[in-house]
Amino acid sequence: MNIKVVAQRAGVSTATVSRTINGSNKVTPATAERVRKAIEALHFYPNTNARSLGSGRSSLYGLIISDITNPFFPELVRAFEDIAVENGQEVLIANTNYDPARMESCVIRMIQRKVDGVAIMTSEMEERLVKVLNHRDIPLVFMDVGEPGPGVSRVQVDHAAGIAMAMDHLVGLGHRTIAFISGPLDLFSARTRYHAFEASLKRHGLSRDAKLIREANHRADGGHDAMQQILESGAKPTAVMASNDLTAIGALGAIHDRGLKVPDDISIVGYDDIVLSAYTQPSLTTLRLPRNEIATAAFRALYNARDEDSKKQKEGTNHRVQPMLVLRNSTGPVAGRPHVVGKRKTSL
Repeated sequence: MNIKVVAQRAGVSTATVSRTINGSNKVTPATAERVRKAIEALHFYPNTNARSLGSGRSSLYGLIISDITNPFFPELVRAFEDIAVENGQEVLIANTNYDPARMESCVIRMIQRKVDGVAIMTSEMEERLVKVLNHRDIPLVFMDVGEPGPGVSRVQVDHAAGIAMAMDHLVGLGHRTIAFISGPLDLFSARTRYHAFEASLKRHGLSRDAKLIREANHRADGGHDAMQQILESGAKPTAVMASNDLTAIGALGAIHDRGLKVPDDISIVGYDDIVLSAYTQPSLTTLRLPRNEIATAAFRALYNARDEDSKKQKEGTNHRVQPMLVLRNSTGPVAGRPHVVGKRKTSL
């Protein structure tokens, strides 16, 4: 079956069928609906390769993530793919595993598949690779890093505000000896969270103790090892701020192994609010990063990046995302202070 049969069934030209398939705004809603009904009735499945040759667009977006084993990223992928499907786009997913060599191979895959845009939801990317994509007129959207420009957008998470909220919460509960487990400090987002932690210490008049600070790998095993090192150092934190939820979950295990209780002996706060964080024992107080908002902003930035009339790329946008503090059961007052009765699950 070919496009002519669909055109005859719908009573339109083949050009109109083609425009409808490619999402052109030059087709009236009534006509587009008639074409779609004809496609459904005839079980016609357009050849996507032929469509890309005809339109110059592949209806395919690239999505590059850092770590497919971290639940935060599959949740982000699902949100991005949901809105892509709603808008007739496909998604090519690539995982870097925080490896620069894999990042380069991911970029090469995107170019080979002739994607219409790339959402780079990682913390770092070499400027050289950015130029490679830009040179091919491929719209880009980054998370956190980069500066908006022609065809380049950014979804910027206010990590500093998030860490400040969490620290205010802990200090408000009476905690003065607060440990911090960072992510890999070669990552922009991890460095930003670490600097925000130090700024919060200073703001609250608390001293920085090197024994209370450890760098980990943003995974549960790294959080476990880092928490063990803190406890074995002789330091006695009453609270821990972790750079992400997996780190916090690993730290929970290390605290339990030590025969200590959360939050009676040590309170702990995570970052991301992955689904699992609500079901740990105790459930994890954390900072929620809204995956739907991030995915929607990234998709819209790519979808609106090109001026269809001039075929040129528009000036990129900057979308700021605010974390929200979710209070659960892993934080409580310092031992000896009155405990607040009742469980909390509140966004601030």
